[in-house]
Amino acid sequence: MAGPLPLGDPAPADGHLPDDLPFDASVPFSAYLHIPFCTVRCGYCDFNTYTSTELRGAKQEDYASTLISEIGLARRVLADAGALRPMDTVFFGGGTPTLLPAGDLARMLEAATSAFGLAEGAEVTVEANPDTVTPAVARTLAAAGVTRMSVGMQSAVPHVLASLDRTHRPENVTTAVAAAKDAGLAVSVDLIYGAPGESLADWEVSLDAALALESDHISAYALIIEDGTKLARQIRRGEVPTPDDDVQADMYELADARLAAGGFDWYEVSNWARTPEQRSRHNLAYWRGSDWWGFGPGAHSHVAGLRWWNVKHPAAYAQRLAASESPAAGTERPDAESRTLERILLLSRIREGIAIDEVPAANRRNVAGLIADGLVDPAAAIRGRVQLMLRGRLLADAVVRELTD
Repeated sequence: MAGPLPLGDPAPADGHLPDDLPFDASVPFSAYLHIPFCTVRCGYCDFNTYTSTELRGAKQEDYASTLISEIGLARRVLADAGALRPMDTVFFGGGTPTLLPAGDLARMLEAATSAFGLAEGAEVTVEANPDTVTPAVARTLAAAGVTRMSVGMQSAVPHVLASLDRTHRPENVTTAVAAAKDAGLAVSVDLIYGAPGESLADWEVSLDAALALESDHISAYALIIEDGTKLARQIRRGEVPTPDDDVQADMYELADARLAAGGFDWYEVSNWARTPEQRSRHNLAYWRGSDWWGFGPGAHSHVAGLRWWNVKHPAAYAQRLAASESPAAGTERPDAESRTLERILLLSRIREGIAIDEVPAANRRNVAGLIADGLVDPAAAIRGRVQLMLRGRLLADAVVRELTD
């Protein structure tokens, strides 16, 4: 399970939003629907997920109805605040959304669409474990209005999958992608690099396998060791080695080169798409600071600068909603300095970068040094923007420090 929730102010039991929030109807609105169930907990994962033995009274078969109750609450809250807008993007994440029957996912999407409306051309994504995707599942999701499937491939090499505690069969990735495509869905595949025992040659095999799938989008994330995970404990006991930063950098450079040669263009440090239209609009909404409501246990929300997060456990989440109370556990309104830091942190990671005049005045002089170090694009800087070069993507945290410290 994930670590503790953030500290914050108490959230109102009725979910009411402050009357002085600066709502902007032009800001896109998104919905994130968290499905907190997994068959097995992967050793590296610190997401708020639960296996069947950890549910303590919560039932998977009741989950769709419970989450739909939060959708009803959200509609009332946003309508009362004058902030009701159609959804520009919807994302079912987890956990493993496709552990639930496809009909349950369809029912939740129908409830959200009825409550908020769905913008024309909206992007609706479902994350999927390859072992749980059949042609029937893909067709049901497509018929319900899903437009995109994100398949958790992670690796094409069995021993790498085993080191990550991934249980899916590599060949089922091909089957899942084919089922999604046949149903008319756009397809993204997710990869992880830097797992214990993974060589550069192993990573090349996975990249080639991902390219062979001819998907629309590929994400490639460096393995991060999160406190409290099984993998962190294994490293602390000396059972597996700590990921090597230099090897991960080599893997990133290889990914960027191979994906570019395969027709993909980077648009965020860890994400590549064939065309601008095939970028993940939902993730871009996060990076650009749009508004979203996160549904489900442990989910986080952001509306007009206000943030809140739900209770973590599915049983506590269900109990709150059964009592007609908001499941929110806490809330906060970051100050101007915190908002500036976060905006730089997020926008600097995407291809269009951030306007130099959004950087604190005292830090703007550091841009010249970033250019000299090969981290920032000099031509973009002349146009007034900070945009990362390849070396800058590898050292993105260092760039942010120069722009904020």
